[in-house]
Amino acid sequence: MRAVLFANGTFSQHFSPDGEDIVIAADGGAHHCLALGLYPAFVIGDLDSLSENDLEDLRRHGAQIVQFPTRKDYTDLELAISYAQDLGADEILILGALGSRWDQTLANLLLPAGFASAKIRLVDGNQEFYYIRSGETACLSGRPGDTVSLIPLCGEAQGISTRNLEYPLENEPLQLGSTRGVSNVLTADHAQVTLGEGWLVCVIQHQLDRKNEEA
Repeated sequence: MRAVLFANGTFSQHFSPDGEDIVIAADGGAHHCLALGLYPAFVIGDLDSLSENDLEDLRRHGAQIVQFPTRKDYTDLELAISYAQDLGADEILILGALGSRWDQTLANLLLPAGFASAKIRLVDGNQEFYYIRSGETACLSGRPGDTVSLIPLCGEAQGISTRNLEYPLENEPLQLGSTRGVSNVLTADHAQVTLGEGWLVCVIQHQLDRKNEEA
């Protein structure tokens, strides 16, 4: 089951959910839903970014409002991810997670590291971000010429092997703080990245003529 989460950051794409998706808005992420003509199934957070009129409109169209105190230990987006997992989502697509506040953006990019039981992907315009864990082989999709960057988290990532990338790795490491894994290039529509140990952030920047395609 896939959950689609709308965060309250910059939103820069067209999106139409699959009929089986569960749409969840993290507080002000509901504004992005409404701008697309969507009504989320759930709105989660302290609701400081939504007016009473907004909330009434959302309730009237079937949204379940899950309110938390303003003084809380977690961001609205983290609460929304936890809620999606509790609903049984094993795949989570996050939209609108980036923005002008670097602290929020960095925290949002690292959030999936705390949710190992779900496949979490962040999409922003023509860019997508996801995470590769120890022992996993990730299958990348795009077109020849798309940019792929592999960035280690939590120290050295070891035993990395790639297929169909212009600059291959064969059972090699990437060091935290090094840019060696940045700006690789897809040479086919599909590629693979296998990770022995560690964590990798994988960022795919699709060519600009794909930016209006659905996530």
